Amino acid sequence: MKSVNPKFKEELFSWIKAIVVALLIVLISRQFFITPSIVKGESMMPNLHDGDRIILSKMTRIDRFDEIAFHAPDSDDNYVKRVIGIPGDSIVMKEDNLYINGVVYEEPYLDKQRSDLPSNQSLTEDFNLKQLTGEQHVPDGYLFVLGDNRLISKDSRYFGFISEESVIGDVKIRIWPLNTFGILK
Repeated sequence: MKSVNPKFKEELFSWIKAIVVALLIVLISRQFFITPSIVKGESMMPNLHDGDRIILSKMTRIDRFDEIAFHAPDSDDNYVKRVIGIPGDSIVMKEDNLYINGVVYEEPYLDKQRSDLPSNQSLTEDFNLKQLTGEQHVPDGYLFVLGDNRLISKDSRYFGFISEESVIGDVKIRIWPLNTFGILK
């Protein structure tokens, strides 16, 4: 029986070691820093489309108007929506204007949809938190989220607040399709 060349054994061990280290780096990165995801549905159009591949940051602090992915409270799916209310916020939508804590906020990410609507139609129906959730303010540990495609989005108007613990990450980069590759704002 012919013995294996010691240089071959050394080279093979080196390759195995490199592959194991690479796998560990990938697993640790996915668990604690970033993770890929896929957008499902049309609720974030035109900013994100069905089938877009995105990278989520697990390290950033979630702020108002961030696009986030989270475990859906009403299904086994993950949803991508925009954070509108953070703990302590009072939210009112009146005549297609968003009021947070009594201050009107511009929503430039909705400009495309608004321009496509007939002049007498609102993109978002009137509501306040008390009507939707029974609460005056977003409770500690929770967020109020809306989809950008307000006419069809299933969001906090339907399932209420989401737990901050359900957040998977903050949408940072679109990686597919390639013609839309880039950092999301």
